Amino acid sequence: MPDTPGRPIARALISVSDKTGLEPFAAALARHGVAILSTGGTARALRDAGVAVTDVSNHTGFPEIMDGRVKTLHPAIHGGILARRDDAGHRKALEAHGIAGIDLVTVNLYPFEEAVREGAALDRCIETIDIGGPAMIRAAAKNHEDVTVVVQPSDYTAIVEEMEAMGGATSLGLRRRLAATAFARTAAYDAAIARRLAAESDGDPLSHRFVLGGSRSRLLRYGENPHQAAALYVDPTAPPGVAQAALIQGKAPSYNNLADADAAYGLVREFGSPAIAIIKHNNPCGVAVCDTLAEAYERARACDPVSAFGGVVAANRPLDGATAQAIASLFTEVVVAPDADDEACAVLAAKGDLRLLLTGAGAAERGERLMVRTLDDGFLVQTEDAARVTAEALKTVTERAPTEQERADLLFAFTVAKHVKSNAIVYAKDGATVGIGAGQMSRVDSSRIAAQKAADASAAAGETRSRAEGCVVASDAFFPFADGLLAASAAGATAVIQPGGSRRDAEVIAAADEQGLAMVFTGLRHFRH
Repeated sequence: MPDTPGRPIARALISVSDKTGLEPFAAALARHGVAILSTGGTARALRDAGVAVTDVSNHTGFPEIMDGRVKTLHPAIHGGILARRDDAGHRKALEAHGIAGIDLVTVNLYPFEEAVREGAALDRCIETIDIGGPAMIRAAAKNHEDVTVVVQPSDYTAIVEEMEAMGGATSLGLRRRLAATAFARTAAYDAAIARRLAAESDGDPLSHRFVLGGSRSRLLRYGENPHQAAALYVDPTAPPGVAQAALIQGKAPSYNNLADADAAYGLVREFGSPAIAIIKHNNPCGVAVCDTLAEAYERARACDPVSAFGGVVAANRPLDGATAQAIASLFTEVVVAPDADDEACAVLAAKGDLRLLLTGAGAAERGERLMVRTLDDGFLVQTEDAARVTAEALKTVTERAPTEQERADLLFAFTVAKHVKSNAIVYAKDGATVGIGAGQMSRVDSSRIAAQKAADASAAAGETRSRAEGCVVASDAFFPFADGLLAASAAGATAVIQPGGSRRDAEVIAAADEQGLAMVFTGLRHFRH
């Protein structure tokens, strides 16, 4: 559709919670002779800046009532926004009712998402639900043939530039783009409200209609591959995490960097002790918990030092200098942590290609997340796998029960297995992984790969025995046959943790007893596709 001549802006309505860039924008409108209507705090801010403004209540002849709940819901406002300028009947209605046209609507909404993110009580959240704002935004966006609508300060410059170039007017192309942004904004706002109320109503996060909203933080250079377009979106109601992390150094992280950083950070947050995870292609290649982060890093890296090269490292504690020195000794794409001290930042600054992301302490405090995966004609939604197995929940099914150390390592290994692509097998010893088999179509293949990884790391370190000897093994799902368990036993495993529930459990238990293994069932599966 060809563009139409620009629509001049004679009157604007401005009502904003976020006053970023407000003064220069309003001043630019005033230079073009635009009459400005406004409300409450926005009107005061404009007057303080020396910009002439008319209160909406004076324009409508009706005062704000009900503590400001009703102020712009008036025909003098909505008639001025919705009237089609090329419709003789609409122009006649404006004249008959003494309604002046409104050509620009500048509104950003009450901070509902911020209230949710801060954990505000329901009554406070409800009071931050904007009613008049979305109504004006939607009206202006609907009538974008004639009206310019802007909902974010980042678009002020584009409007001013067009007005400068077009004698105080805007083009249809810009108005249409801004209208699309406006509808997306109100959709995301309503999505946040719906999710908050659904969480309060019956405790069921999977409501009849699922809505998801976010704001684009930035465009990414590309997606998983260079021919794919991609962008990073932020959920404004979520506590800070990788998406909102501060980039302390290095170039902006890529799509794959962010995906791996999120996987790594999600894993280390499982542990109360200092923990390090090294991730490659969304799978851990080494995880450890120790008394210090530096020791945890060395032990996590030792699991698979070849794969650790060019990986993503996550820590669940603020980085210190010693840990940074250890990380800096190997090429690393991204490091993500809650914080970092000055020494750690100085050490990592010497690695110009390394990206350092700091999430802030609040990232560890989050509620239940919903996981979304698209299909060709829809999407799947599930609650996050937040289940954790405790020592008390373990059921010993073999003649031999695990020792205290084996039991601790079994729980550690099963926690790591939760973050490994299925079929997942994890060998661990003394709070560190020694071999990981991920994403195989056969569980026995995952067992063999994990054993081979342990043997390879041992050989590279000049050790005569495989590190898998004396380890424990975790399986994310039950062993359908005894072969996977026997492969782990052959590698040197002494104890096994698995969900149980196979029709051949008795056969697998008998094989474990024959090998002298201790085995516990969790009754909980951790598939990760």
